[in-house]
Amino acid sequence: MTVEPVPADTRTRIVEVAARFLREEGPGAVTTRGVAQAAGVQAPAIYRLFGDKDGLLEAVAEHVMSSFVAHKASTVAAAAEADLDPVEELGDGWRRQIEFGLENPALFALLSDPRRVAGSPAARLGKDVLAARVRRVAAAGRLAVPEARAIGLIQSAGVGVITTILATPPAERDPGLADAVFEGLLAQILTDAPATAGSGHLTAAVAFRAVAPELEHLSDPERRLLVEWLDRIVSSPSAR
Repeated sequence: MTVEPVPADTRTRIVEVAARFLREEGPGAVTTRGVAQAAGVQAPAIYRLFGDKDGLLEAVAEHVMSSFVAHKASTVAAAAEADLDPVEELGDGWRRQIEFGLENPALFALLSDPRRVAGSPAARLGKDVLAARVRRVAAAGRLAVPEARAIGLIQSAGVGVITTILATPPAERDPGLADAVFEGLLAQILTDAPATAGSGHLTAAVAFRAVAPELEHLSDPERRLLVEWLDRIVSSPSAR
C-alpha cells in the first residue's frame, strides 16, 4: 500500500497551530487530537510527520526559535552595516532575548533542555548570532576576556535571569533584575576604553583575534597560524 506524502503547507499549518496552543495554553494543550482537529487534518498525519507528541513539540520549538533567530541575524547584519555601537547592540540583543524567554515560558522550558539544544539547528544559529555580536565588541577593542568566555557568560546569565524571573510570582518580581545582571556582566567582560598598545596583552590579543581571519594580505595558512597563536595568548592564565 502506497502512503501519500503530506504536503509541506499541511506540515506548516500543523506546526503553527501547535505553536499557538503551546504559547496560549502550555505543553498540556498540545495533544495530537486537538492539534489535528484545529489544523483540519487526521491524527495519523501528525504521527506520520512527527512520530509522537514529543516530536511535534520539537518541531514547534525549532519553528518558533528559527523565526526569532532569523530576525536577530538580520539585525546583527544591519548593525554592522550601519556601524552601530557594538556594546549597545549587545545590550539590545540581551533585552530582546530576555523578553522572548519571558513571553514564551513553555518554549523557553523546552529549549533549556540540554538534550534538545545539542541537536537544534536554531540553537546553534542563535549562538552564532551572539558570537557575531561579541566579535564586533572584540574588534572594537572593548572585550577584556576571550570571545568564548564572553559568550558562555552571556548565555549562562541570560538563562539564569529568565529562569529566576519565571520562578518568581509576578507581584514579587524585580523589574530591574535583568538590567542589573547585564551591567554586572559588562563589568566582567569589557574594558573601560578601546584597546591600545598599552592596554595589556590580553585585551590587545582579543581585539586582534577578532579581525585576524579577515586579513586578506595573509594566505590561508598564515591566517590559521596567526589565529592559533592568538588563541594561545588569550587562553593563557598568565595573560589575564
